[in-house]
Amino acid sequence: MTNNLNKNHTKTAFIAVIGLPNVGKSTLINTLVGKKVTIVSDKPQTTRNRIMAVLTQGEMQFVFVDTPGSHRPRTRLGQFMIKSISEAVSGVDAAVLVTEPNISIRQEELNLLNQCKRKKLPVVLAVNKTDKLPDKTKLLKIIDAWQSKYDFAAVVPISALNGDGVSSLIFELDAFAIASPHFFPDDMSSDMTENMITAELIREKVLQFLREEVPHGVAVVVESINERNSRHGLILDIEATIFCERENHKGIIIGTRGQMLSQIGKAAREEIEQMFDTKVNLQCRVKAREDWRNRQHYLKGFGYK
Repeated sequence: MTNNLNKNHTKTAFIAVIGLPNVGKSTLINTLVGKKVTIVSDKPQTTRNRIMAVLTQGEMQFVFVDTPGSHRPRTRLGQFMIKSISEAVSGVDAAVLVTEPNISIRQEELNLLNQCKRKKLPVVLAVNKTDKLPDKTKLLKIIDAWQSKYDFAAVVPISALNGDGVSSLIFELDAFAIASPHFFPDDMSSDMTENMITAELIREKVLQFLREEVPHGVAVVVESINERNSRHGLILDIEATIFCERENHKGIIIGTRGQMLSQIGKAAREEIEQMFDTKVNLQCRVKAREDWRNRQHYLKGFGYK
């Protein structure tokens, strides 16, 4: 789609969304953009790659960079994820630090703020999950605790889940926009390809259905996406491989008589159909690649490069 706006009046702001695992960064990104562009899970370290999400409002275009949760890496994959956070805050106009409504501030959060300070990057604090705070009077104490640690450009209480405070957050972020042409088409919402979106949706369902120790060792590769016409209309034939770290995890993912893999595939297929607005024939298989999170050639092959 061609941008018909006067390029002399258009503005753009690149915003990194940072924070600890499981604080709601991806949920916030989806709420900001108004549609699902990144997967969500109640398990930490769901986001692995740096993802750009785009929100265009008239002459203004925001490009939000969703980053992995900051953590102490124990694998090469973890090191890749931490490096992507550092790269993300190097090329943006401002950062949003997402945190939960707790008075205690974690050292990893202070480390993120120090990164931003070294790069002279303005930071807006988004205190998320305020809908789960029984006593709202505690919010002032929480904000005071944070402001004693850092000179934030703004502090905005939000609920990424129900959208409370998100419009106020967008208003604060408008201050960091600079006059420039839009970097992405105005109808674009993410820089992810069809293959990437499909792989991530399948991995999201693995995270949803499997127990704690298996999902973090799972990667998904979409081998092919092909269109074909049928008497019922257009169908997408998708072949994907779910890779796990250990042979004994294959049986867990597949399940008794294939029931778990069928459950994962059905849930993924339904969401892929909704996202692409067409019928989908999804075929998933499972393979083991021992300790792939520590092997560079597997990381590159699975898209972590």
